[in-house]
Amino acid sequence: MSGRRLVADVQAGPGGVMTDEVGVVTGELTVAVEELPGGAVGVTVQYVGAEEWYTVSGSPVPAGGLLAGVFEEVVARVRRGGGATVSG
Repeated sequence: MSGRRLVADVQAGPGGVMTDEVGVVTGELTVAVEELPGGAVGVTVQYVGAEEWYTVSGSPVPAGGLLAGVFEEVVARVRRGGGATVSG
């Protein structure tokens, strides 16, 4: 990843977050959104304190220059759980 980055620790709601690498992750997660070349945003999660990051299914997404808006939406989806994904 290569641009501005926003990060927060979030308790995932029931059903957690769907990732490309390992399927659903649950519990206390660190959520990151970062600008990518071309205006897209990459969305990743990791278990708080872990080293390995996982791509949230549906990432990257177009941001239209609204990194903070994408971040707020992703955090809300993670808190709701239900196998949360991201989409444009």
